[in-house]
Amino acid sequence: MSTLRKYKKIENALYARVSARIAAAFGAFKAFLSRVKTAGRQKLTIMLIPHTEKKILNVQLSFFALGGIVLTAGLIFFAFIFSAARFSDTANKLQSRSSDLASTQGRLDSIRDQTSQLVTAAKRFESALSGTLGRIGAKPSGPNSPVQSGDLASFLESDASSTGSVREIGELQRVTDYLEKSVDPLKQLGSLLQNQSAVLTEIPNIWPVKGASHISMYYGQNENPFTGQWYIHKGVDISTYRSGDPVVSTADGRVVAIGFDASLGNYIIIQHSHGFITRYGHLMAFRVSKGQKIQQGQVIGLLGNTGLTTGPHLHYEVHLGTGVIDPLKFLNIRAAATATE
Repeated sequence: MSTLRKYKKIENALYARVSARIAAAFGAFKAFLSRVKTAGRQKLTIMLIPHTEKKILNVQLSFFALGGIVLTAGLIFFAFIFSAARFSDTANKLQSRSSDLASTQGRLDSIRDQTSQLVTAAKRFESALSGTLGRIGAKPSGPNSPVQSGDLASFLESDASSTGSVREIGELQRVTDYLEKSVDPLKQLGSLLQNQSAVLTEIPNIWPVKGASHISMYYGQNENPFTGQWYIHKGVDISTYRSGDPVVSTADGRVVAIGFDASLGNYIIIQHSHGFITRYGHLMAFRVSKGQKIQQGQVIGLLGNTGLTTGPHLHYEVHLGTGVIDPLKFLNIRAAATATE
């Protein structure tokens, strides 16, 4: 029981001591505020004395008022600095936007120039396509035809009163529509060219001997060099004055015969489309086998001197059905086609 009273007594003493310190601190703070209040209410007199004899102007301000004025002036100064910084930043952004606008305007002018060049190129393309389709008889007809009249009335009918980007957009749209309408004629043209190319590879129309050569005997009536009698020569003899030069197939086809004849020597017979057959004689060697598919221009053998000959040459024949044809008539087809293109 004595111990509890002892602790209670100590607790009361500590509480009283803490309370006294708090009261002393509060009193000191209250006294500080009082001194500040008293000092702040003290007045400061500002005298404005003119050089003339006019009345002297006295301005009395308390320290509180002076502090408020200084604080207000400081706030105004910092607000001015902040506004100036914001204004400078805005001005820089406006200058940058102005530069971007000028650059964009330059790009727009360049786009207008490119659009004008595109329209001009499209007109030239229209003219060339119209002429090409007309020459080959594939010129389309109907309302969707991109080529209808020579005066380009249906193409790029731009409004002369329209200006700016609306005009450029309209021109680009018309070019787009025109090019889309040109797809079918171009496909037709490509189909015709593809068919023409296929025909040129399916008929015997290229020179059968690679390298410089000449015709030593033409097709038709000739004098036999061995008997001196006149006879019908069923092909052409092509000579290079040497053996071993490559001999090529004059059209796509299939090898139907390879053999030796006492008069024709080593020979190859190739069957082609459309009833054509070609025969190559006096070969020194073969480079294909029977039944093999051959492409135009493929080497099939080597020029030689086998059989009944007066020197190394190629005997070349062209058969159509059951008849024999002058090979030179077909050898001139490719040259004529190339000259027409």
